[in-house]
Order: sequence, then C-alpha cells, then structure tokens
Amino acid sequence: MIGGARRPREDGPEPVPPSHQGCAIDSVRVHLPAQCAGPRAELRDRHEDGHHLHHLVWRLGPGVRVCSSAVLGGGIGPRAWILNAQVPGGYPRLDPDRHLAEIAAAEGLTGPGAGLMTAAEVAAYTTGHDGGVTATVTTGLGVRGWAAAPETAAPEFAASRTAAPELAADKTVTPETAAPETEDPATRIRTPPRPGTVNIVVGLPVALSDAALVNAVATATEAKVQALLDAGLDCSGTPTDAVCIAAPEPGPDGGEPFAGPRSPWGARIARAVHTAVLAGARPARDLS
Repeated sequence: MIGGARRPREDGPEPVPPSHQGCAIDSVRVHLPAQCAGPRAELRDRHEDGHHLHHLVWRLGPGVRVCSSAVLGGGIGPRAWILNAQVPGGYPRLDPDRHLAEIAAAEGLTGPGAGLMTAAEVAAYTTGHDGGVTATVTTGLGVRGWAAAPETAAPEFAASRTAAPELAADKTVTPETAAPETEDPATRIRTPPRPGTVNIVVGLPVALSDAALVNAVATATEAKVQALLDAGLDCSGTPTDAVCIAAPEPGPDGGEPFAGPRSPWGARIARAVHTAVLAGARPARDLS
C-alpha cells in the first residue's frame, strides 16, 4: 500500500466530491484484450488534466471476490470491478485512492472495487493464459531492485516516499549510488527514472478458499520473480508492485483449498503470470 493513503469504505469507493487537483476525466473504450474464461478487461483511453492516458477495467459483476494489495479496495472481499490506471510520471497527488475512485466514477463503476495505479504505459499490457487462468500484467521496471535490500535513505527522496515512490519520480539509492557527503545537493545532476511498477491481475474460473487466495498471491509473486530472472534482469521487482487475484465466491464446499505452485490451479496461475511478466520484462531488459 502507498503510505498515508486512506482506506476505502467496505461497501465501495467513498463519494467523490469535486477535486481541485485535476480536470474532468474523459474516457472511451479502445478494445477488449483477448482473454479466455474468467473476467474480461477493457482497455480504456482517457484524457485527464492535459495528459493522454490509458487504464484497464474489469467489470466483474456479482459473485466475485478479490484478494489484492491494491491501494483502493485491497484485502479479501467481494469486488464488482478492478481498475488498473496509468498516471503521469512525477505524480503529484497524495490521495491515490481518491483519484482511483474518481476514475471509477467516471467509468460508471459502482459497488466495491479494487484500484491499482502505475506510471508505466498501460496500453503495453501483456497477457498469459493457462487452463482457464488469465494473467494481465502492466510492466514498468525503471526503479527495480531486490526486496531484501540494505536500509538506505536520501533526504531529497524522503517526501516522495510518503506517497508513491515510482510515481513521484523516486529512485533507488544505495551506498554505492549515494552522493558523497561533501557534494552540494543543489549541483547534483538528476536523471528522471523510467516508470517502475509491475501490476498483476489474475482471473480464475474456480472458487478459492481464503488460504488459497493468499497462497495464489504468493504463487503469482514467485512466478513474477522467476520471469524477471529469466528475462535477464537482476531484480525481484519494484517497491510498488501490486497483485489482484479474482475468483468466484466459494459455495458450501469452501472452494479449492490450495493454490501453491504445485497444486493444479496454482501451477496454472504460475505459468500464466510467468508468461505475461516475461513478455513485459524483455523490453525493459533491452532498455537497460
């Protein structure tokens, strides 16, 4: 979750009063990504505050629940929609959950939903399919690194870390890349980093138990890391990666009990995510 963001109401996005931070949002459908069984996504084209942006929308309808780390509607529970929205680099807002709710309202989305955000080009999404599972991924790896990294800090990036690191033009600072203490920060040359966030949305045609939903998030993350390494990238991801797993609500049987990588559905999740992330990560490797 992005630090300092307010949690949404359990029954859906909060009412959205007029915002003084941007202009009206104008959105049109571009096309439907090719997908197999499970929730379908729409690629949408929008103009907002002078920027031409894209977002993906999954209109899930009733009877679907989501397990996610999304900034809006994260956690486990019924969700009527998922939104993965592109925002400009150097993102200035400190209320991403409210911003996502504004975009959702402009789309006519109602009820509880999950919203993700990225500065990467959403129109460059990639997909993977395996045995009824669909993974849709937007890949930005400009601020990639390893999850277990030394604790470091730099004053000029402290403020941006209170919002969304990669959206606020943050970058990873290590002891090797930090400026010497004798250097004047005012004279330091800064190169804006490329956007960095990997957002993964997985749709399944079968219900999962609570434990299996959580396990599915772990499986998707393992597959993401495997794909990044297979792409030749020396990293485990970015500081702001997010995952959404969408599956039907379980019936009296409680749903599938397992979603680890060697279970039937977990293996399908892993292969679908690996395919999608690998396709998105290869261009990032070529730019390195």
